[in-house]
Order: sequence, then C-alpha cells, then structure tokens
Amino acid sequence: MRRPVLCNLILASGLLALTQLMTPTQAAAEARLALVIGQSAYRTVPELPNAANDAKGMAELLGNAGFTVTAAPNLAQNEMRQTISDFAGKVSASGADTVALVFYAGHGLQIDGENYLVPVDLDPKREADIPLQGVRLNDLLNTLGALPTRARIFMLDACRNNPFPALSGAGHGLAIVDTKAGAPGSFISYSTSPGSEAEDGSGADSPYTTAALTVAKQPNVPIEEVFKRIRIAVAQSTDGRQIPWESSSLTTDFKFFGESSGQPPAPGANAMALASTPRSVADWRKDLQGKDAKVAYDLVIADDTVEAYQAYIELYAQDTRTPRLRTVMERRRQMLAWDRAVAINTRASFEAYLANWDNSDLAATARRLLLRVQNRNFVLPVAAAAVPVAVAMAPTCPCSAPTPPATTPINPTVAPIIKKRVDDTPPKRKVVDTPPKRRPPPDEVVVEHAPPPSGPPPAAVMQGIGIGVGIGMGMGMGGGGRGGEMGHGDYNRGTRY
Repeated sequence: MRRPVLCNLILASGLLALTQLMTPTQAAAEARLALVIGQSAYRTVPELPNAANDAKGMAELLGNAGFTVTAAPNLAQNEMRQTISDFAGKVSASGADTVALVFYAGHGLQIDGENYLVPVDLDPKREADIPLQGVRLNDLLNTLGALPTRARIFMLDACRNNPFPALSGAGHGLAIVDTKAGAPGSFISYSTSPGSEAEDGSGADSPYTTAALTVAKQPNVPIEEVFKRIRIAVAQSTDGRQIPWESSSLTTDFKFFGESSGQPPAPGANAMALASTPRSVADWRKDLQGKDAKVAYDLVIADDTVEAYQAYIELYAQDTRTPRLRTVMERRRQMLAWDRAVAINTRASFEAYLANWDNSDLAATARRLLLRVQNRNFVLPVAAAAVPVAVAMAPTCPCSAPTPPATTPINPTVAPIIKKRVDDTPPKRKVVDTPPKRRPPPDEVVVEHAPPPSGPPPAAVMQGIGIGVGIGMGMGMGGGGRGGEMGHGDYNRGTRY
C-alpha cells in the first residue's frame, strides 16, 4: 500500500520541479507596455470622432498582442505631460527587456521645424504659443529613448489638417524625424508622408488605423513588413492621396503576433545594422523593367524612397498613377531639404532652401529662422574681438604684447596707463639723454695761475707789470675792482689746492 503512495509523491515532486524549471523561461519573455492616447474632444476646434475610435481599436489590438495597455483619452497639456512621465516610470521599472509602444491619434503641428502633439485645451493666438501650450514630440521620444529597453515603437496618426486659424503660417503635416540620429532601438510611423496631411476617413476609423488593425493581426510578420503592407493598403484606399511613412533603427526583431526572436544584435551592430542598403535610380529601373504597372507601383510604394519613385516615373510616364507619385516625390525632396536646413541651422542652409523652395508653405518659416541666424551671427564677431586683447595681455603669452618695465606689474586692465608712464618719465630720460655740463678741471687752473717755483726773470716781471698795468688801466674805468677780486679769488682757489 505504501509503494503507490511513494510513487505518487515522486511523480508529484517531478511535476513541481518541471514547473519551476519552466517558470523562468516564461518570465524571461519580453515585457510589453503600451500607452494609447486618443485626442477627440478638442475645446476650441471641432472634435475628431475617429480619433477616439482609433484609440479604442488600437488598445484592444495591443491588449490581444500581449501589451499591458494604458488608455489616456482627451488629455490637456499638464495631463499629457504627467501621463508620459508616469508611463516612462513603468517602462523603467519593467527592465531592459521591455518593448514600449505609444499610439497617438489626434492633431499634430509643425512649428519652426519642430513637431508638436496637440492637447485638447490648446488655444493658440499665434505660432509662438505652440511651444508653450503644446507637447514636443522630441520630448516624448527623448524621455523613452533615455531608458534601457529592447525596442520603442511610436505610431502617430497625427498628421491631420491644421484646424487653428491663428496658425496660417505653419507648415503642412509633420517634419521628418530620423530615428537613426538618436539612440538605437526605435521605430516611428506616420500616418502619411512628412509634410502631408492625413485623412480622417469616412468610416469609424482613419485609413491608417483601419489598415493597422487588419495588417498587424497577421501572425509571424516582422514589424518592418507590417508597415510596408499598411502603406500599400492606405495608398490603395485613398487612391494615392495618403502614403504612410516610417523610420527605423531597430536592432532586434519584433512581431505583433507570433514569436519575436528578441535576439540581441551581433557584436558591432548599431542603429544602422538593420537598415536596408540604399538603392540607386538605375537599380530600380532594372528591377521594374518589364513589370506590370500595378505591380511596379506596389513595389515603389512599399519602398517609399525618392529613387524608387523617380525610376517609376521614368518607366511609366503614361500611367495614371504617375502624376500622383510625381507630387509625392517632389514633396519628399522638399521635406528632406527642409530637414537638412533645420538640422544645420545656419544662414547658408536656409538660403539654400529658399533658393529652391521660395514659394513653399515653409518659406515664411525659413525666412524667420534665417533672420534669427543672422542676428545671432551679428553678435558673435563683437564677442570674438575681445578675445585677442585678453590673450595678448595674459601672462601666458608675453610675446604678443610690448614688454612692460621691470618695476611695473602686468595688469591687462591698466595697459594704457603703463604705456603712458613709460613715455612720460622725464627724470630718467633727462639723466640718460642730457649729460651734465662739465666744468674745467681744477688742475688746469692751478697750473695756469700758480707762480713759478723760483723767482721770475726780471724781463718777465717787467713784462707782467706792463701787462697788468695795461689791463688795470683799461678796466679801471668800469671794473678794476672786480678784476682785482677775480684775480684774488683765482689765486686763492689755486693756493687751496
């Protein structure tokens, strides 16, 4: 009787151990967190009914795909900022093996090359109000980009028309965001091309969300392929008026449904590791040559590059889709030029943009930014001019300034005074340049006036008497006494020596 009981205990222990071994494997599966924002009830402009429907549909889809979803409808500015902060806290606490996804449906604006998400309480009176009242898209990207995660996915159905009359000078659609310029592991998708406006749709959902809800359910499809299929579906449903766009720097595989590999990147892999190699127009002409126009059209739409569009336009000039693709291609070229101008942010970059796109919807913004750059450059030379003065007078560079006197301290703030004191020192210059007047040596006076050592010859005495008498007679009228004094003084001076 005991043996069956013992066997059952052994079997139960084995099952428990197997369960414990399997638990870490399940726990090791990637964590999935999603934030879904639907901005429908705007307070100062007409509502967007489809935005609320889009958010509900995506929240349900992502929940079925294994995401823990945070739904946040109709957020005011402060609420939106707090919601993003709270979501970032959840992602940070979830660990590095996390996929974070943000879906946004609502209005979006581009001001001075920056993209903004629009809270429901936005009420701008001028373009300068948007940075104060809106939420920068870059703030959202940078907040999540600073966290260690496996992948970050952003889906923006935010390129609808601008409903605010005070913002007539704002550019259409959203500006390009290149995920390869930031931290690797990001994927961003726009509901339409940069600089273009998305349609709200006539059904319950927008064309973009309608396609996403259908395509993303397909199992075992990598995320890049999912959004290529979404792009083709939206282009077909809108007759080419709307073509979604994305940028990726993912370094791991991701699938909405099905098993994601989640393998870490190979050694040396970076944000460009999974990027496809750019193809030239000539390469695309070879691939499209001989294909049916519809097949070729789907191929270039899936690729969504200027080179692919250019090759299609050259090969299928008579196709009915060609004029639409030409418009898309020219707008893409313009937005790429605008992205470069804003990124470089110099006078030359904005002048180059205006030279080619002077009549575009972004020309007024380009002129305003050009004026800012010119004002900035005007101030720089003034500040730069002061630098050589300070460097020349610095103790570390004595060769660039005149050598001051040894007794004068080096002080850049009193350099003019030092120079003046050096030039205006008459005592030193007088001593050096004007020698004192030399007086006759005393020895000459002694030799000249001293009496001979022996008595003078009689002739000399008589001659001297005669000369003395003559001099005395000649000078006696006015200065004989003075002459006597001079003789006496000279003599006495001579006898003192």
